[in-house]
Amino acid sequence: MPKPGRLASILRPFGLIWFSICLHWEALTQAVRRDGLAALGRPQQIQDAASAKLLSITSSGFIAYEDTTIVPSLVQAASGVALELGPGPGNQIHRFDVSRVNHIYGVEPNPQFKDTIDALLDKHGLQDRYKLITCGIEDSDILREEGITEGSLDTVLCIQVLCTVKDPKNVMKEVWKLLKPGGKFIFWEHGWSRNRLTNVAQACWNPAWSTFVGCDLTRNVLADILNSGEWENPHEIEEPHEPFSLLPRIQGVLIKKKA
Repeated sequence: MPKPGRLASILRPFGLIWFSICLHWEALTQAVRRDGLAALGRPQQIQDAASAKLLSITSSGFIAYEDTTIVPSLVQAASGVALELGPGPGNQIHRFDVSRVNHIYGVEPNPQFKDTIDALLDKHGLQDRYKLITCGIEDSDILREEGITEGSLDTVLCIQVLCTVKDPKNVMKEVWKLLKPGGKFIFWEHGWSRNRLTNVAQACWNPAWSTFVGCDLTRNVLADILNSGEWENPHEIEEPHEPFSLLPRIQGVLIKKKA
């Protein structure tokens, strides 16, 4: 299938933004009907509900697209004690190689995904191997209670997450600290484009996209990853050439440097 040209790429975000606006309105009206005007004082709950519905509805499409990319092989590279950042509706659960992972922690701050993930764990027989923790990677007290401490993880998996967190620099510093020396950070992310015209289009769309779709188009994700700590193989990060894409990818398996 040919890749879309520049105009098609520039216009593509509109559909998802409009769909997400409709879902936010639906979540707002449902919350007001249920809780009255008090719902207006809990905007995060409304956003969580809308985001969960958006990602759940689009989940099968994302999975099908990711099947055409390097994502399945990246997920299968996870081993030992692994942590999945932001599993959302659980798109990666079926891709883990159970012969390689001892235990998987899913760290997801949006509680709306719990029922969906629990159903997938039942479906794939991973109830005893995958534990969902409703918090952020920065919530070290909660993670410590689960045994996730500095230098305790063999793998951290991060698939389209750094665009959604509030502070990617801090998230990556936490990831680096939690990995064992020699541990793997496996990622498939998107960020700002190196193409100037595409970068302008990203900046124009970003206010609406980040507000309603929930991720940032203009972050220098590569710098956030590389500046989090010392890696043995930063030269192995791949950046596929996608000059027209508003979601240009970076991907790879970084190894935390041994002392």
